[in-house]
Amino acid sequence: MSAEPIPIEVHSRDTDVALRAAEIVVEHAKAAIAARRMFTLAVSGGHTPGQMFAELARRKDFPWGQSAIYQVDERIAPDGDANRNLTLLWDSLPEAVFSQLHAMPVTADDLDEAAARYASALPERFDLIHLGIGADGHTASLVPGDPVLGVDDRDVALTGQYMGLRRMTVTYPVLNRASALLWLITGEEKRDALSRLQVGDESIPAGRVAKEQARIVADAAAAGD
Repeated sequence: MSAEPIPIEVHSRDTDVALRAAEIVVEHAKAAIAARRMFTLAVSGGHTPGQMFAELARRKDFPWGQSAIYQVDERIAPDGDANRNLTLLWDSLPEAVFSQLHAMPVTADDLDEAAARYASALPERFDLIHLGIGADGHTASLVPGDPVLGVDDRDVALTGQYMGLRRMTVTYPVLNRASALLWLITGEEKRDALSRLQVGDESIPAGRVAKEQARIVADAAAAGD
């Protein structure tokens, strides 16, 4: 386990978590653009990230034109399916931003080739990756017991069935070389997983993600406050 716990901010409600997350994303975007004129962001799915993106869409200080947005993971399902993380992004982001969004090609006939193609289009190092956590300790689509947990020679891989669907996901090498990681965690059912993540418990998939550049923003229900 990691000697130092991941720094955590706790807010009273999930809406406050989303607002704070939007502020953090803007901070990272401005810093990256000042340094390199481009901001690269990878995002997971979920309700709270949807609120975060809705807030970013309302703000006038987010540099969409100099940002590239990628997916951390995606379910193998048709376009427009309610199970798709992309559907949430489409619903949360302004239409003008869709050209900045790099969707995982999960409707391809050859998924292995599609995963390799997506991997080849990733930046060498993301400026910021947003992650969530499941009550079972999974993050991205790195799920307990799946062979994908052992993949270290590819940046994007396919999982087996999990909750009825296969997934496409970035792997630990992508997560662990990111410049910064932002964990958004809400809900009482995540309390145990959050406590194990914070101390680097490698018995859960999330606990194997690098801690050094990570921060957690959680609601009081998840944090046990």
